[in-house]
Amino acid sequence: MIIDAHCHVWPDEIAAKVLGARPVGLNSVHDGTLDGLRKTLDEAGIDMALTLAVANVGRTVWRTNEFVGKVDRTRFIPFGTVHPELSIDENLRALRDNGIVGVKLHTLFQSIDFAESQTRDILVALAENDVPVISHVGSGGDEEQNRRGAPAHLRALVADIPGLRFIAAHFGGYHVLDEAEKWAVGADIHLETSWPPSMGELSRERIVGIVRRHGTDRVVYGSDWPMTDPAAEITAIKALGLTADEERGILGENLARLLRIDTTSKG
Repeated sequence: MIIDAHCHVWPDEIAAKVLGARPVGLNSVHDGTLDGLRKTLDEAGIDMALTLAVANVGRTVWRTNEFVGKVDRTRFIPFGTVHPELSIDENLRALRDNGIVGVKLHTLFQSIDFAESQTRDILVALAENDVPVISHVGSGGDEEQNRRGAPAHLRALVADIPGLRFIAAHFGGYHVLDEAEKWAVGADIHLETSWPPSMGELSRERIVGIVRRHGTDRVVYGSDWPMTDPAAEITAIKALGLTADEERGILGENLARLLRIDTTSKG
């Protein structure tokens, strides 16, 4: 079973506009819609995907969760949004009432700061309510955005939150792999493999070292769709030369176990 841990989606009427405003160098290769994602999964032989939806401001949290909460649960796993502008209770209610499975945090586009106690309070509440989290970690924006998502802050943040199921995107440090190796690798988190425009551009030897040192059972495949081609990212993982068991784990079994997905009927 293959599960993509990192697929961004938007309503049809705004997907093109949102993708058109992405930073230079992060050009989309797909359209960002649910129909487009389903077609991509079918073509790549991917069974399921986490559909990630992020509200940049507090006032759009509810409608963002309402949108992603309506996805087809046979193929998509809805990861919605919270925001520091809302109270903990408001955030939890917006997740619960829309049937959201998990949360995506984005330090580049939200006022989420790993070094602030408010972010810790949100993560504590999510852990207490058994809500898993995937977050952008590392750089990709301006100096302030990059500081908010620094791997060094992440390690301290998650260290003392019991029960937190946390996935650090981009091997725990987008564009700052040295910092990721120092602070994220070996932490009590799962690492996710996306690295747009392609993980294939990274050193094979270095990535193998990272996943083996962190533990191949705590690494999950993600593409960062629609910014990359998931089939190409799967090919890059298969080119690492891992064992068959390690490869199957990264491509889906590890995430299924983390999210408690029953795979017995999915092959």
